[in-house]
Amino acid sequence: MDHQMPGMSPPPPTPMNGTTGMHHKMMMHMTFFWGKDTLILFSGWPGTSTGMYVLALVFIFVLAVLVEWISHGRFVKPGSNNVAAGLIKTLMHAIRVGLAYMVMLAVMSFNGGVFIVAVAGHLVGFLFFGSGVFKDTEMPPYHKTSDLPPLIFDSWISYCHGLLGMYRDIASQGKDFAQSN
Repeated sequence: MDHQMPGMSPPPPTPMNGTTGMHHKMMMHMTFFWGKDTLILFSGWPGTSTGMYVLALVFIFVLAVLVEWISHGRFVKPGSNNVAAGLIKTLMHAIRVGLAYMVMLAVMSFNGGVFIVAVAGHLVGFLFFGSGVFKDTEMPPYHKTSDLPPLIFDSWISYCHGLLGMYRDIASQGKDFAQSN
């Protein structure tokens, strides 16, 4: 019984050795592994070349730094038109989420090197743009430092950080009250 649609040819047979023509199939890993022979984000990239693997790692590192830069950047000037400010914030949010998803998909290659450079990129990006290490003025820990809302996994951390700041304020007020009586 033929299940083919009229005008459609059946798919070519796959050789038993796991290759299709000149291309080798790459196994998709479901656990972390080490090595340069992996697929990251795009079919056939970086391939088996060590140079292309290093370029892929640099690319993932830069993406992670960009996510942190956008996450902690101020893109709207105070007093800007609400519509223009809203459009800029929306565009920057979309770019940030797209880049963050690309980093996440790269990490889902389960390559140990990719995981390490993604974490290192977020570390370096946060150090330069989010930690306040390079700022001249001291800001309270719950001070708004970005135009954009936090990414989902940042929300819980920000919430806890804000609670700690409020707890410190309440504790210091209680200490001041106890000392005045």
